[in-house]
Amino acid sequence: MQNDSLAQLAVSALEDLKGADITTIDVRGKTSVTDFMVIASGTSSRHVKSLAENVLEKVKEQGVRPLGSEGLDGGEWALLDLGDVVVHVMQVPTRQFYDLERLWQGAEQSRAQHAGDQE
Repeated sequence: MQNDSLAQLAVSALEDLKGADITTIDVRGKTSVTDFMVIASGTSSRHVKSLAENVLEKVKEQGVRPLGSEGLDGGEWALLDLGDVVVHVMQVPTRQFYDLERLWQGAEQSRAQHAGDQE
């Protein structure tokens, strides 16, 4: 699976469960660790865990084997290493503290189309 398609799959999985403020950051040429970072917020520890687990389920359905995951037990934050895509899911205070968007300032960033939409 191409890395941009993998990033979009992660975004879709996050949107499915109402992930908030979903941002994709293109870090190609800025780091050798990954090509894209996807960052999303969850409203509670249960929501963060559910969002991360949904991403894992959806990528596995497409034959992608995650390289690792961290933080799923606590629910304050979760990191999913999908190789060319790294997914960060955090509760809002944790996301504000780490401020990954500012850290990668200058890299191309895009918001999910439905970010912030309420139904």
